[in-house]
This record gives sequence, structure tokens and C-alpha cells, in this order.
Amino acid sequence: MMSPAPASRPNSVTLRFLAAPMDVGVAGTVSAGTVLEWVDKAAYAAAVGWSTSYCVTAYVGNIRFEDPISSGDLVEVTASVVYTGSTSMHIRTEVSFSDPRELRPTMSTTCLVIFVAVDENGKPTAVPNYVPESLREIELRNNALARIEIRNQIVASMKDQVYSNAGTAERVVLRFMAAPTDVNWGGKVHGGIVMKWIDEAAALCASRYCGQDTVAVFSGGIRFYRPLFIGDLVEVEARLVYTGTKGMHIAVHVRSGNPKTREMNLTTYCLTIMVTRDETGTAVPVKPWVPVSEEDHRLHDHALELLTIRANAPGGYTPTHLVHEPDSTATAGESAK
Repeated sequence: MMSPAPASRPNSVTLRFLAAPMDVGVAGTVSAGTVLEWVDKAAYAAAVGWSTSYCVTAYVGNIRFEDPISSGDLVEVTASVVYTGSTSMHIRTEVSFSDPRELRPTMSTTCLVIFVAVDENGKPTAVPNYVPESLREIELRNNALARIEIRNQIVASMKDQVYSNAGTAERVVLRFMAAPTDVNWGGKVHGGIVMKWIDEAAALCASRYCGQDTVAVFSGGIRFYRPLFIGDLVEVEARLVYTGTKGMHIAVHVRSGNPKTREMNLTTYCLTIMVTRDETGTAVPVKPWVPVSEEDHRLHDHALELLTIRANAPGGYTPTHLVHEPDSTATAGESAK
């Protein structure tokens, strides 16, 4: 049974720092993978502070990357517990930034991260119950609750898909060893590091398809199935599954295993949307990808199904920097594409 949290227990953490030159990607701004790493660190701090136990990343919800962050910008990442289950904590994160000489913050992105508290044996353990008090806290709790069914639909849709050599779309596979520098406080690979690998693989796949530098504008349904250990062989596979007017939808699977064996297990899966931009920062059209094989058509339809599901999520909308396609299955809530 969950116990109420002490009144003095904080439910929010804010990290402030300057974006460093090494945070900048090939596009000249901070990469989406680095932003995801920041999000995971802040959310982890909030989760540990609330639960007073070690926690693991379970799921990262829809995250849209709006205005780009540059080296030298003052970055602020706020993570707040907005809902608790028996062992889980739903944490809303907000990333904002500003020129430190002006101090006029710009909102970059928001997303919901779910952490699970675990004991010394790695088993889920109970967390104190969070009770919202203000109207704003109640609104954020209700939004988190509304997303549970949306998330279940996304997970179910993703789980049923098969990715094989029968697909003909652009595809890249990165292979490497998980290094000691990737470790988190529990001795495993940090969830933020995994999300950075996902962004790198998606960017490579999209760039090979369109022949230009690309950046992520959306990442969603990042589900962590099992831990990834230091010394594991890691395989990050990115595959194009759909193109819209400007967006390239890339499905990414992360697998890992003991390098002494041939067994690889699925660790993480998500869908990322990449675009290429002109010198003004505006997303430009990309050549359409036309499905060929039966698997191509199935994954193409799967991407459209995810668009429809996410359109029904709280706050679903059509990004202004992407053109809405006249496709009956892509609704106004999420057209990416």
C-alpha cells in the first residue's frame, strides 16, 4: 500500500547550466539526443528525490523539439512529479533556454518521463503517493492520467510490428560496445545515453536517405524493455518507415547482449521524425518514399496509425514548421510529416 509523502518532500528539481560546444551536433545546434539526455537526468533526479531509492527509466513519451539550442545558451531543465502509481512516477519535464546576456527564456520542449523505483535486488518497490494541491498540479495530474490509454495504444501498436530483411527502405545498423563512461548510478547504461544513440542512428539513416544533414523534430514511444549493461555488444538499427511532405519517420530498435554469445535482446524501441532545414532554419520538402514490399506497406500503415493515435493525446497538434498532408489518416493532432 502506498504511503503519503512527507509534506517537506519536494516533487520538483531544476537543473541549470550552459550548453557546451561539445553538445552541438553536425547541424550546428544542440542535438536532440543531448536534449533527451538532459531530460533523463533531470527526471531521474526528481524520481530519486521523491522515492528515495534507485530508479530506472521505463518510458519517455512524445517529445517535440521546437526552437534549437545553441552553444553558450543558458539551459534550464525542470522535472516535476505529477502522478504516482504503486511503483512508478510520471514526471513532466520542461526544457527552456536563453541567451545569458538577455535572460528571456524560450521554451524548447516538454515531455513526460516514467520512472520505476527498484530495490537493491532490482525489483519494483512502492513509492510515496503524490497528491496534487493547486489547480495547475491537478491539471498536470489529469493530463498524465489521460496519456495512460494513449501510451498503451502506442505500445500495443509498436509491439505487433515485425522488422525483417524483407523491407526495402533506407536502413542503417550501428554496432559498438557499451563503455564504462556510459554507466549510470546503478551500474547499468544510463537511459539518456541510449536515447542519444537512438538520435544518432536516426539522423544517419535520414541523412543517407535525403543526402543532407538532418535534425529530429519529434521522438515518441521510447519504451525501455530491459537494462543494458556495461560491456554489452550494442546494436542500434534505424529504418525509414514513412515520409510526409517534410518529415522522415525513422523506427529505431536498440538490442544488446553478451559479446561472448550471439544472443541479442531488444532493449529499447521508438519512432523519431527527422527533417532537413535550409539556411533560415525552415524544414524543407524531402523526396517521398514509396513502399515496395508487403513489409514496407505494413510499416508505412503502422506509421500512419501512430499519427492518428497521438493526435488524440492531450496537447496533440500540427507543428507549425511542418506541412499537413492531405491524408485522411493523419489528423490535425499530429501530422508530422
